[in-house]
Amino acid sequence: MTHIPEQSNVSFDGLGIAPKILETLDRMRFTHPTPIQYKAIPIGIEGKDIIGVAQTGTGKTLAFAIPVIQHLSQKKGRCLVLTPTRELAIQVDESFRKIAPLFGISTAVIIGGASMNLQLKALRNNPKVIIATPGRLVDHMERRTVRLHDVDFLVLDEADRMLDMGFKPQIDRILKVIPRKRQTMLFSATIPGDVIAIAAYHMKLPVHIEVAPSGTAPELIVQEIFIVKKETKRQLLAKLLYQYHGPVLIFSRTKIGARKITRYIREIGHKVAEIHSDRSLGQRKEALNGFKNGRYRILVATDIAARGIDVIGIELVINYDLPDDIEQYVHRIGRTGRAGHEGRAISFATPEQGHEVRSIEKLIKVALPITEHPDLPRENFIQAPKQTYSFGPRGRRGRGRHNLRRTRRRGR
Repeated sequence: MTHIPEQSNVSFDGLGIAPKILETLDRMRFTHPTPIQYKAIPIGIEGKDIIGVAQTGTGKTLAFAIPVIQHLSQKKGRCLVLTPTRELAIQVDESFRKIAPLFGISTAVIIGGASMNLQLKALRNNPKVIIATPGRLVDHMERRTVRLHDVDFLVLDEADRMLDMGFKPQIDRILKVIPRKRQTMLFSATIPGDVIAIAAYHMKLPVHIEVAPSGTAPELIVQEIFIVKKETKRQLLAKLLYQYHGPVLIFSRTKIGARKITRYIREIGHKVAEIHSDRSLGQRKEALNGFKNGRYRILVATDIAARGIDVIGIELVINYDLPDDIEQYVHRIGRTGRAGHEGRAISFATPEQGHEVRSIEKLIKVALPITEHPDLPRENFIQAPKQTYSFGPRGRRGRGRHNLRRTRRRGR
């Protein structure tokens, strides 16, 4: 395993990066590579396939952008970057645009909700880097408005999230038309079995890089849980928003919930915006840009934003609702504590959600401290009722109708 020196003791020198790119990094004041950059960049520049596992907020985009730009500046070819969400695609494009134009490398963003005519115009300019969501890219493939025959660099960013969102048929279709002779780099915060299957079939002896165990939460984030009844959540939220004064990102389980939370926050006098699937791409971009530049101190989002928001300096993430998928917990709280900054994550759990909290703790291998607010009544997790058994006519022990059904199915 590669030894990673202390971050303050290393630089981008010695990673095989071309001098002109190093000069650009110096101007951008990028002086110390993150652990994933330190390990991935040399391997990427060598032309090897990579499976990179790193928690969110660790600089994965630059870890693949630098090898891609260095490769395309020297040879013909094209890079295709697939991302699960529009927001993440735009974020990746922003990272490329900081370096790529200096080498005559143009980019095109191909995402749903954006103007098809503008995308066609960008594709006619023969971009060296195409950053796309799978669904919209397949739309262009069906219209024969994009050609992928010369892709020799493929990046699958947040592959697990793409599969969670149901994009496997589109990914399979895309992978069939791009050349098999290519370099593939797969980056994600978690690597479940279906991602491993894609890697095994579509990658050539990939180098596995893991700078934190899959499901690990960032170390610089202080995490805590409030046990609160559903009808008391708004009261607690109001108190927290007056207690913390920096940027706050709030996660709701549903888009309807996000709208209601946003309306309530606005009523109590805070500047707030919302991001969810009922908002147009223009509205989502306006909300995110407003959050970045300080026009809105608070952003309310569904899990569509759990990986697509790259904003340094978010003071607090609030899980107003616990996520349906516990792995999303790691991605949500990873929006704070980014790029070496400290952060805080507060989750609201109802008394009935003790099991969900224990599942999260098992995933992140950390016990979440329970905090009480002095102005609110103390609540506790409800203990699960003990199993009661009944005996059938033959003396077989059962645990109610549903368990008997499962027993019969297993016995077939």
